[in-house]
This record gives sequence, C-alpha cells and structure tokens, in this order.
Amino acid sequence: MSKGHRTERVGEEIKKIISDMLLKDIKDPRLEGRMISITAVEVSDDLGYAHAYIDILTPQNTGEEERREIEKDVLDGFDSCSGHIRKELSRKLRVRHAPELSFRIDKSMEYGSHIDKMLKDLGL
Repeated sequence: MSKGHRTERVGEEIKKIISDMLLKDIKDPRLEGRMISITAVEVSDDLGYAHAYIDILTPQNTGEEERREIEKDVLDGFDSCSGHIRKELSRKLRVRHAPELSFRIDKSMEYGSHIDKMLKDLGL
C-alpha cells in the first residue's frame, strides 16, 4: 500500500523543522559542530510515529570504529533532545498530536558506494 500524500507532506515538514532546529535551537554538545543532515522522515499512516534518518559527514580518514562512535554519540544527542524537538513539532505542525520520534542512521549513501565499488570491480 502506498503512503498517502498527507504522511509525505507531514514527513517533509518534520524534516524541515528538525533541520532548522539543528541550525538554530539545539545546543547539545554531541550535535554541535558536526555536519548532520536529515535525509528523510518516514511517518506512520496514523501520524503517531516518525522515523528520522540522519547522515553525518565525517572526514574520509575516519576509521570504522571511530565513525560508529560518532554515530552513537549523535544518536544519543538526538534521543536526549527528542522531547524538545517533539514539543516544537507540536507547536509548528497542524496535527492533533506530534508523532513519537525515533532517529536512525541513514545507510543509503554507504550502500550506494558499496554497490558502485562492486560495479567498478566487475568492469561495468
């Protein structure tokens, strides 16, 4: 079943609000000074839950273990700010209840790079 237009619109609006909050409002030290982008927000059909996918730009020479530690810190930072973010969402969205938020690392860029490397190895 395809997502409705309303859930897509609400997801885009949540994405904009969280992105704006990252620039102006959120003062968590785990999030400040990092290049973070909200790549997508998936909202449930009943608008009760939303999964925000985040991408963290890290230097290329960052090791796998260090990158995982950065991802964990950023997720912890978002989890600690989720109440503040949800309160702001309820103020700015035109919905009865702000959705319950969860944050996840977006692995699509990493997966795309992996596929690209595999295709190059095959000579395609």
